[in-house]
Amino acid sequence: MGMLPAMSFPEQPAVLTPGQARALFRTGTMPVTTSGWCRGYAQANLLAVPRELAFDALLFAYRNPAPCPVLAVTDPGDPHPGDLAETADLRTDLPAYRVYTDGVLVAEVPDATEYWRDDLVAFLIGCSFSFETALATAGVPVRHVEQGGNVPMYVTDHLCRPAGVLTGPLVVSMRPVPSALVDTAVEVSARYPVMHGRPVHIGDPSELGITDVTRPDFGDPVVFEEGDVPVFWACGVTPQAAVMASKVPYAVTHAPGRMFITDHADLPAG
Repeated sequence: MGMLPAMSFPEQPAVLTPGQARALFRTGTMPVTTSGWCRGYAQANLLAVPRELAFDALLFAYRNPAPCPVLAVTDPGDPHPGDLAETADLRTDLPAYRVYTDGVLVAEVPDATEYWRDDLVAFLIGCSFSFETALATAGVPVRHVEQGGNVPMYVTDHLCRPAGVLTGPLVVSMRPVPSALVDTAVEVSARYPVMHGRPVHIGDPSELGITDVTRPDFGDPVVFEEGDVPVFWACGVTPQAAVMASKVPYAVTHAPGRMFITDHADLPAG
């Protein structure tokens, strides 16, 4: 499996422009979580699959809009995301990528150029990092940002609606929220339906089949403060879970928590 290089973290990633952040990621030396980066700009998950699977991927997203809100789809082989970021390159401008063969993770790398193929169709899918600034502005603490980590993500026992060859479980991200602010967190995130929108579950993790909230499947554990309640949002790592469950022959994705940062604002509804 490919190795990721050491990183040099900027002092104030929140105030960088998307172009500045992408230029840093393009150096291949900064495989960081993008939570808290480029305050006010929308972030996106990446899924790139061969052309013959593109319709299945699009149908999977249509049937599972909470975890898979599609922001853009490229032409086969085209690594450019169009008006989401006119000068960006999806092969180089994310902090880190994952490469899957027959559903098995074979590489995690800071540059996907050598893995990009002329038949790959790329999907950009909304990300809940995009509404974290709005949560913080409303007074809702974002614990994993405060603690300097990646958001914890979990594979649930809830199955997505299948589409063609694609099937798999729902993946969720979790943020501890003070109980008095849960309604605020719901209200704020609901304004961002193309960024996963309102939570899919609040409270007992076992109702999602999560046996130990301190051991996420992706991302980092987060420390709860007294009075915090676990709040779960649908997560754009869900397509990666489908790639693994369906043993997709080939796919390139973002590494969980290491997103594509667009040139667009956070894209609330309306």
